[in-house]
Amino acid sequence: MKVHLKQIPAQGLHLEGEEDCPIQELESEGIRCVGRLHYDLDLGVAGRALWANGSLSQAVELRCVSCLEKFVHKIRVPAFAVHMELDGPETVDLTPSVREEILLNLPAHPHCDRDGDRICKAKQVTAAEQDIKRESDWSALDQLKLNIKPLKH
Repeated sequence: MKVHLKQIPAQGLHLEGEEDCPIQELESEGIRCVGRLHYDLDLGVAGRALWANGSLSQAVELRCVSCLEKFVHKIRVPAFAVHMELDGPETVDLTPSVREEILLNLPAHPHCDRDGDRICKAKQVTAAEQDIKRESDWSALDQLKLNIKPLKH
């Protein structure tokens, strides 16, 4: 996402649109972009610096760490902010900052039921199975007999 500094008026500039996914190199890691990056940014120049703030969103396909099925997760960055010192070129590339923000908001351990719109297959254990497990666990403790002698002073 390149910004030409001469096109930013004194009162700032609002940009909204879509770009190619900034993290396409992660496909080998099992992270695949689904669609394009959406941005809604306000830009301005103050002194010898460029500032930008707004929101980003990128849909990605991830693999659930519990059931190993693929699912689509939307990465949302509601408070994207960057401040860059200007050192010469008329064009500034915001792509590295956008990429970093998207990567920082990727879930470390993705779960397909994180958003609450589906139930993970790995967690679909029936209540009866859970009760059976609890009974067997407690029954072993019920049979435990301890010979505790009082302490002598």
